[in-house]
Amino acid sequence: MSGIRVLVGTRKGAFILTSDGNRERWEISAPQFTGWEIYHLKGSPVDPNRLYASQTSGWFGQVIQRSDDGGKTWAPVGNEFKYDGVPGTHQWYDGTQHPWEFKRVWHLEPSLTDPDTVFAGAEDAALFRTTDGGRTWRELPALRAAKGHLWQPGAGGMGLHTILLDAARPDRIFVAISAAGVFRTDDGGATWRPANRGLKSPFELPDPDAEVGHCVHRIAAHPSRPDVLFMQKHWDVMRSDDAGDSWHEVSGNLPSDFGFPIDVHAHEPDTIYVVPIKSDSEHIPPEGKLRVYRSRTGGNEWEALTKGLPQKDCYVNVLRDAMAVDSLEPCGVYFGTTGGQVYASADSGDSWIPIVRDLPAVLSVEVQTLP
Repeated sequence: MSGIRVLVGTRKGAFILTSDGNRERWEISAPQFTGWEIYHLKGSPVDPNRLYASQTSGWFGQVIQRSDDGGKTWAPVGNEFKYDGVPGTHQWYDGTQHPWEFKRVWHLEPSLTDPDTVFAGAEDAALFRTTDGGRTWRELPALRAAKGHLWQPGAGGMGLHTILLDAARPDRIFVAISAAGVFRTDDGGATWRPANRGLKSPFELPDPDAEVGHCVHRIAAHPSRPDVLFMQKHWDVMRSDDAGDSWHEVSGNLPSDFGFPIDVHAHEPDTIYVVPIKSDSEHIPPEGKLRVYRSRTGGNEWEALTKGLPQKDCYVNVLRDAMAVDSLEPCGVYFGTTGGQVYASADSGDSWIPIVRDLPAVLSVEVQTLP
């Protein structure tokens, strides 16, 4: 029977949750990297026992950790992240120009074909790559040439938080940056262009047709349809059917179109999941009810998934990297909250159980389907 490994990054360490294919009983590991913020950890699709973790601290800086045995043991690898050439400047909160400063790695995306190749999304926003298992990292500087001087941090900073790799087109990569937008390369990172046409940000941007500056919270795609992208924006749930060339809104009947995560069912490319929260100033569920919303039509028509989730007095948030799906049948869905709960559904969202309730605030959730 297949197994499941859920990788959880929190404000004070990492945790590994494991179960068999029934996904009914779970074992919770002891905390790893205790006391450190673990922005993200993720496994290689090629070698499930090869894991990477972004460990960061305001006191001690950034450390990339690697495991070759499924998280039983870890060792630090290379942690030198330098912007290519003269970094230049980007727009600051007050509209002035500010020098690029590396702070931390927000997201790690292992290659679909090589366990030694990993992409890293950083703050201040930049894309780095290793081809030697994390020992050395080099920036793909052409990304910041895509109007990087106009990028401006949002309330949570200016980080590259989403990296989508296209299995059918190895040279195509999508990234999303808070608060600059979506960018696409079709030549392996040699050149990039903004992919934000159709996005509207009337409260943040004076130009309704601005090419960059949109606060994209997360993008997702199904591997079988890489040209169809789904987006949770600062406001609005959006969809693109042409690889980001244009976007249209699919918020439909959601109680709020503000939120952070968005993900796609493993076997149904038109089934997507979001977790609405009340507003950009109130990061809590509407009415104190924790509800995942599912659309089986690629957006516009949404249903609330509530069975097993608290429906009163719940005031947690679900962050952008804190939702994942497995590839079993039926598809499993997982998410973690700022209250330290990790919830799992073994039936595509119809019902939920808490795997664990009392972790530190959850920053990221990834899942591996093991043979």
